[in-house]
Amino acid sequence: MTIPRIYSPNALEDKNTCELGEDNLKYLKKVMRLKEGDRINIFDGFGREFEAVIKTFFAKTVLLELGKIIPAPEKEIRITLAQALPKAKKMDIIIKSSAELGADAIIPFIAARSVSQIADEKSSSKVARWQKIAQEAARSSHSNCITAVSKILSFKDMIAAAAEDDVKLIFWEEEFQKTIKDILTDQALSAHKDFFIAVGPEGGFSKDEVEKTKEAGFISVSLGRQILKVETAAAAIISILQYERGIFGKKSQEAKNDLL
Repeated sequence: MTIPRIYSPNALEDKNTCELGEDNLKYLKKVMRLKEGDRINIFDGFGREFEAVIKTFFAKTVLLELGKIIPAPEKEIRITLAQALPKAKKMDIIIKSSAELGADAIIPFIAARSVSQIADEKSSSKVARWQKIAQEAARSSHSNCITAVSKILSFKDMIAAAAEDDVKLIFWEEEFQKTIKDILTDQALSAHKDFFIAVGPEGGFSKDEVEKTKEAGFISVSLGRQILKVETAAAAIISILQYERGIFGKKSQEAKNDLL
């Protein structure tokens, strides 16, 4: 039987026990049908994960005893996805797939061609929903860290959110000079580990938006001749980065080194 993996909303550092709320109580007792003494794994989203034993089921909580720490693999790269708001519930799909693929942060923002316009009073509930999707993605993909979903930003604030040392990429279908392959094979960028990638809405970025990002140090790139749907683009980009520099390339590189 696969050991259940549960998220703790509280940091687990320097703790011997952990108490979880009603939602996890119902999941462990009613859905998983676990009993006192059964083992689970618990992670806190800050890179810490522990083996644990169910000690006591209370009326609204469950008490766990923490055991051995489960070492977290070191991250090879950090990825921030700035995603222009798409139509309907496409953002849910983007959040889920990006979090599963190891994005460290996701910044939703409003681009010139964003059809979706979320009212201020609804934006916080939307972000809370997206954060829960990211939490579930971390649980199911066995990631020790939870992708952080920021509040919805303006285009200007999105640009400002990128750090000076990030490799800042804006993906534009009208870019015909540089591709993501050019970036990943550029020796001048080989030592960089922080990537900030901006992906547009269904209609893509306007030329004016691209020019503004270039003024802020972004590099305009494409995925080649193939045009992807908005809900596919981010997953494709993150997968490429993770294969070349991150979680999907590490084991193969270690195996290669073992043969040398």
